[in-house]
Amino acid sequence: MDFLEYSDITAEIKGLMTPGKLKMTDQNIVFKNSKTGKVEQIQAGDMDLVNFQNFVGSWGLRIFLKSGTLHRFAGFKDSDKEKIAKYFNNTYKIDMLEKELSLKGWNWGTAKFYGSVLGFDIDTKTSFEIPLNHVSQCITGKNEITMEFHQNDDAPVSLMEMRFYIPSNELAGDLDPVEAFQKQVMSKASVISVSGDAIAIFREMQCLTPRGRYDIKIFQTFFQLHGKTFDYKIPMSTVLRLFLLPHKDNRQMFFVISLDPPIKQGQTRYHFLVLLFGQDDETSIELPFTEEELKEKYEGKLEKEISGPTCEVLGKVMKTIINRKLTGAGGFIGHSGTPAVGCSFKAAAGYLYPLERGFIYVHKPPLHIRFEEIASVNFARGGGSTRSFDFEIELKSGTVHTFSSIEKEEYGKLFDFITSKKLHVKNRTKNDKTNYKDDFGDSDNEAEPDAYLERVKAEGQERDVDDKSSDEDSTDEDFNPNQEESDVAEEYDSNHSGTTSSEEGSGGGSDDGGTRNEKKHKKEKKEKKKTKTVSEKPRKRRTNKKEKDVNKPKRAASAYMLWLNDNREKIKADNPGISITEIAKKGGELWKELKDKTEWEKKAAKAMEEYQKAIKVYKESGSGPGGTSGAGEGEKKDTPKKKPVVVSPPKNAGVGGGFKSKEYIESNDESSSEDETNKKSNTKRKGSDNEGAEGKTKKKTKTKSKSESEEEVESTAASSEGSDTE
Repeated sequence: MDFLEYSDITAEIKGLMTPGKLKMTDQNIVFKNSKTGKVEQIQAGDMDLVNFQNFVGSWGLRIFLKSGTLHRFAGFKDSDKEKIAKYFNNTYKIDMLEKELSLKGWNWGTAKFYGSVLGFDIDTKTSFEIPLNHVSQCITGKNEITMEFHQNDDAPVSLMEMRFYIPSNELAGDLDPVEAFQKQVMSKASVISVSGDAIAIFREMQCLTPRGRYDIKIFQTFFQLHGKTFDYKIPMSTVLRLFLLPHKDNRQMFFVISLDPPIKQGQTRYHFLVLLFGQDDETSIELPFTEEELKEKYEGKLEKEISGPTCEVLGKVMKTIINRKLTGAGGFIGHSGTPAVGCSFKAAAGYLYPLERGFIYVHKPPLHIRFEEIASVNFARGGGSTRSFDFEIELKSGTVHTFSSIEKEEYGKLFDFITSKKLHVKNRTKNDKTNYKDDFGDSDNEAEPDAYLERVKAEGQERDVDDKSSDEDSTDEDFNPNQEESDVAEEYDSNHSGTTSSEEGSGGGSDDGGTRNEKKHKKEKKEKKKTKTVSEKPRKRRTNKKEKDVNKPKRAASAYMLWLNDNREKIKADNPGISITEIAKKGGELWKELKDKTEWEKKAAKAMEEYQKAIKVYKESGSGPGGTSGAGEGEKKDTPKKKPVVVSPPKNAGVGGGFKSKEYIESNDESSSEDETNKKSNTKRKGSDNEGAEGKTKKKTKTKSKSESEEEVESTAASSEGSDTE
């Protein structure tokens, strides 16, 4: 058995059980904090005592080190006890026993100090234990001790202080038991007191968060930020990471210090310290150590005299004393030739740095995102702008960070970086980079299944099929592309070539009539020109909305809708109080996660076949738009026809001359049978053409009264009886 690994383990950190992963090897025990990524190691040779301890609902490990430090881990099961005990016995040669606890609710017992742990025992059994490195202050009183604790901001409930009553002991003599208790606590408490000389001092450093200029004094166990208004003492153990990043202008450098827990200024918490240095700023310091002490303490990583750029000197000193890696810019180079990408985050401008193991945003507010925290990334179109795009990072916890207003030229470099790090791109398409560069993620061909999108596409295709079938069955009286000569053109265009023989023979008409006709045609052309749209293509006439046929078969539902209807009640039961809109949204998410969809796809295909058969029967029966009998025919017969509009020629036109429209119908009883036949056909054609002319040119036709029209027909028929033949 080489190692043991457990993924759902919690460790006690300042009164809060913090989740993480625990790995036991023959060399050490490693715990990795899931929230911060901080790794803590316990060397196998440092362990002095290991016990099983009963926690609420689970078992835990109590690891006591030779230095007096106590570590506690919880989240183990009963079945793990025997396996872990065997591993500790074989690997570390340590026997594991269960730590017996006192279950009596007494508040009177014996206080005992074990290294850096204060234990309170009742009847030789431990009631509780307090790690003294959690103590921030210890105050004495008469026969009383008050201990205050460091606060963990993430803990819902925190221990603020504890008070112990210490009775006077005659056997102690001159030694005060209260003072002895207080000295014992303070010797192990994490109370920062400035004593001795600083290792290095950097004067008047520009700090962006918290804003101001501070003197940085580095001590062995902590460093101090001393400003005109505020003063911070920061333990070295709270430093998580160090970053040294070049500014985009190549003239400045960012030095970023990540802290956990953060420092406080009133109610404001700072998880990052951001210092700004100029490239030309240089300094020189001398460390208060001999050459032998430097080799012994720091393994020769520091020299007695260090000089160079201020940011590099500070980074080298802090890196060596804290024993943390100093992270620089990765291999990413943006469009501007720098490792920084200009963007905005929460309405503040800053820079995003793609690193080897994550992203860091500087500077307001600073943000560090590790690759292992990322669930997916997304390239999105910027709000209405084609010159920029948004970069979204979705974490496994569900939080989404959006970096907006990134220049379009940075896309290619950033996409290549994402691909090389094998991060999941949420809206990646088949065309990948090419399609992204054009659309920034607005493509419909997403690799991720979108139930709502698929349903809309399917319904759209079905609607197109139905619309085409209805268009084929219905006739459009206004548009006939195969017609050689337009009757509308003959009526409204005086220069139309398709004239009749009677019009050719009547060239010597009245000048007054011709002049009026020309003015009329010019006016009509002018009005027609005004009504032209941007597109010169003929606009299709708008038809009246058809009434819904209750007998028409309903379209078949998609696979997603069949699944949703079958699981709607289950979604309501699993999510009490969910709204109707949220049901569809939740259903879409569950449908995406559903791996096997063959059952619902088969049902949808079967439903589609039944729908096609039903619609075919519906059309053949005459109920549909393509029917030839039944209700459809009856509806056509009952529909009243529109009366044709008669357009009469000008009153002042001469008998044999002037312009005469083909639309003018002569009603003379003495006309020949051929004229009667032509009159009927022209009358029928005129009705539809007048409607077409009225719809296409949108010209208002002045309708004359019935009596006036009859008088004009009779007078014109009498004058043109001998000369007008068609």
